Amino acid sequence: MVFLNLIGKGVLGGAIIVGGSELAKRTTVFGALLVSLPLTSIITLSMLYRETKDTAKVADLSESILWLIIPSMLLFIILPVMLRRGYGFEISMATGIAVTILAYGLGIWAAQSMGNLS
Repeated sequence: MVFLNLIGKGVLGGAIIVGGSELAKRTTVFGALLVSLPLTSIITLSMLYRETKDTAKVADLSESILWLIIPSMLLFIILPVMLRRGYGFEISMATGIAVTILAYGLGIWAAQSMGNLS
């Protein structure tokens, strides 16, 4: 039963990714809308609650997500700026990911030191 649960989670996550990329081929605004919705967060929070019934864990995860939203935005700032300035996709994406990883480190530090999160 646990294996089927994991397969279901994977299929659902994959469907969201495929849906977002296919929708973006037709209209970037609606593709962006689908992938910008916090669907993975909502699904993860719901599954965590369903599997543990622990509202404290759900609250902790939700607050941790909040602390990491700002660092994750850096990718979406850096990528289009670099692409529009003529940098290649690969270097633009790599730079955006690298800066985002550094910002995540700062976000995790901030969450642990100021938010008392684990």
